[in-house]
Parts: sequence; C-alpha cells; structure tokens
Amino acid sequence: MTMATPAQWLAGARPRTLPAAVAPVLVGTGAAAALDGFRPVPALLALVVALALQVAVNYANDHSDGKRGTDTVRVGPMRLVGSGAATARQVLVAAVLAFAVAGVAGLALAALSSWWLVAVGAVCILAAWTYTGGPLPYGYRALGEVFVFVFFGLVAVVGTAFAQTRSVDGLAVAASVPIGLLIVALLVVNNLRDLDGDAAVGKRTLAVVMGDRSTRVAFAALFVVAFAVVAAIGVVRPAVLVALLAVPLAVPPARTVLTGGCGPALIGALQGTGVLTLVTGVLLGAGLALSG
Repeated sequence: MTMATPAQWLAGARPRTLPAAVAPVLVGTGAAAALDGFRPVPALLALVVALALQVAVNYANDHSDGKRGTDTVRVGPMRLVGSGAATARQVLVAAVLAFAVAGVAGLALAALSSWWLVAVGAVCILAAWTYTGGPLPYGYRALGEVFVFVFFGLVAVVGTAFAQTRSVDGLAVAASVPIGLLIVALLVVNNLRDLDGDAAVGKRTLAVVMGDRSTRVAFAALFVVAFAVVAAIGVVRPAVLVALLAVPLAVPPARTVLTGGCGPALIGALQGTGVLTLVTGVLLGAGLALSG
C-alpha cells in the first residue's frame, strides 16, 4: 500500500505558500486595531481558518491535478499524487481533514462575531475546491488570479477585520488591495514556472493565455501597483508608509523574472515573493495598527 512519509506530507502541504494565509490576517487585524476594534481571540481564529484553508487547497489541488495527470512533470515542489508518493484518495482525505479544521474554527469565529461568516466560509471552501476540482475548474480557465485576489485579498482582509469590529470599513477594503496583489503575484510566478508543462496538458492558466513575456511584465506590474496603493493609503494614514520598507525585497524576484529566469530560478523568485508578501503583511498590519 502506498503511504507517503511525514516529510512528504509536509512538502505536499506546501508550507512556502503559507504567507498567503498569514499576511491577509495580519493586515485585517491591523485594520481592526486602527478602527479600535482589535479582539485577539477572533484574530487568532481567523488565522487558524486561513492556514487550514491554505493547506486544504494545496492538498485539493494535488488531488485534482494528480487525477487529471497534469502533475506528472513538475519543476517545483513535489506533488503527492503526481509523484506516486500517495494515492488520490489519501490526499483527498487530507484535504477534507484540513477543510474540517477550517470549518470548526470558522464556526467558533462566527459564534463570536456574526453568523454571516458561515456563509462566507462556505463560499471560500467551495472556491478552494473548484480551483482545480470539479467538472469546471476555474484554475484551468485563466481565472485563478481573479479568485485569488478576491478571496486571499478582499475576503480575507475584510473578513478578518469584520470578525473583530463587526463592520465593513473602507480602510480594510483599501488595505486588502496591496496584499491581494502580492498574493496574486505568487500565483503568477508559480504559473510562469509551470507554463510549458501546463500548456502541454491543456491547463489554460493566465500565464498560458498571456504568454511568457507578458506574464513576466504583469508580475513586475503587480509589485508596482501594490506599493503604489500602500503609498496612497499613507496619504491619509502616514504610519502605513512603514510598509514601503519592504520594497527592496521586491527587487530580486522582479529582476529574476524580468531577465528571463526559468526553472529553479523561478522557484527562488517564488520564495522571494512569499517573503515579500509576509514582510509586507507584517509592516502594513503594524502601520495600520499604529495609525489608529
């Protein structure tokens, strides 16, 4: 019987993608603090939900892509099903367990704030599964970046702030834009790395549709727009400008991508973008909290 090792299960969870879960919660909590609504328990529960959903979507993608045969050849991190380390059923069970953790934490969060969050959580789980799963996976139709911006940016930041303040404020909406764009950049460089393989198996990501050069330019543009929005927020709340200290971290991955880096070089760009996203989330969240 096929059984992956603990190290392989950890690799399959793709821990380097976790900044995409942590950063929006930090920014949403900073926005809540700026609005004098910081509540530590809902903030912690929001973090558990975000981390569990991120792990769940990683396992769900592994399961769905593995069954479709689109993960047979990968430049990036190992895939459990595609590599044969685990069966599709085993990875599906892992995904369901992670979704269950997110669901339990989400119910606790809703009980402390608003039951509307149950509906939001249900939509998030559906979006996570249908990224590459189900009969019409939107990740195969060049819509992944749109959904990532909506759910990892807008929904995650505003939802975290709402869970603490019980209100939707324009500050949280504005703060969701830069962090959402940086997380989109993570997906863009990931899909750029996999462009040739995805095109070969008919997986039409945005990178496949746009082509290599346009994808590289779009990646750098996401950095520029993200930090331009931070600067714009800083006009009203100057403490937020501390997040601009993260800009130098954008230079190495942008340089790698714009100068034609491929294969392992893009893995480094992906890691660098993850660090940039996390550091920006920490600084932007802190700046927002100090601006209150």
